[in-house]
Amino acid sequence: MDAPFHAGEIAVQMRVGVHERMAEVGSRVMRTAMPEQHRELFQKLPMMLVGSLDAHGRPWASMVVGAPGFIHAPDDRHLRLNTTPLPGDPLADHLAVDVPLGLLGIEPHTRRRNRMNGTVEQMDASGFTVVVDQSFGNCPQYIQARQPSWVDAEGPPPVRLSPALHQEALALIRHSDTLFIATASARPQGHAGAQGVDVSHRGGPPGFVRIDVNPATSRTTLTLPDYRGNFMFNTLGNIAANPRAGLFFFDPSTGDVLQATGSAAIVWDEAQIAAFPGAQRLLQVHIDEALWRAGTLPLRWTAAQYAPQFEAMGISTELGA
Repeated sequence: MDAPFHAGEIAVQMRVGVHERMAEVGSRVMRTAMPEQHRELFQKLPMMLVGSLDAHGRPWASMVVGAPGFIHAPDDRHLRLNTTPLPGDPLADHLAVDVPLGLLGIEPHTRRRNRMNGTVEQMDASGFTVVVDQSFGNCPQYIQARQPSWVDAEGPPPVRLSPALHQEALALIRHSDTLFIATASARPQGHAGAQGVDVSHRGGPPGFVRIDVNPATSRTTLTLPDYRGNFMFNTLGNIAANPRAGLFFFDPSTGDVLQATGSAAIVWDEAQIAAFPGAQRLLQVHIDEALWRAGTLPLRWTAAQYAPQFEAMGISTELGA
């Protein structure tokens, strides 16, 4: 792969002053096939994060689940997921052959994570197969370690929230230490012209996402810090090229899920950044539509062991600190 970065990623890399360095390493870390260690990780996970686009080109972040082994890599170019979207998940409405997806496999208790962005090649009643476009690993930074367990879960029907979020959704955001963000690298017309979809992890101390509500419109804006990372700027580069994002929040103890989609922006203003300790930039998402799905996840997690990077940066992991 000679040029793994698109124009949005390059623009952010140039602004930060790392483009030359990333141009040298990009083709080595971003592949068109999955290495064996990635395949091994995917095949033992009970969940996979999925980024997708709806019929309007809006990104959504989702989680699909199954007993370990539900993900299978028959070869280094294909990943088979023997599962279907959870009830009420937007992914169910636009999962189809030839659509782009971003996949993130993450094992929180070991802090391992790997990404695979690709295209749906085949679908049937039991699942779907994705062919690799990009495969790359991520470092373990900012991941809260927690162990999963299975429960029987069948929550009530999803509640559509637009433009205001209800109190349960706002409380989940205020307590969250983890979220997932889906973005796309080009503004598509439907699915035509989409260069790729990505889904990424974001972690911080509990309450690391700031909530602002416009009193006139009730529209919610979420602001989160962007800490020092791998300098590829996949998420920020996508937003620079196509200012939209989808967010996925979950409650590890109850299985509640909040999914949201909206317009997105990168904040470079130093005065605003200073309000978020450790942040190098900020991401803002202005929510257009959201779904609340109470108790829908059949996974529960143990209490978090917070990522050591926060202590190193002098950031408290006490809620509200």
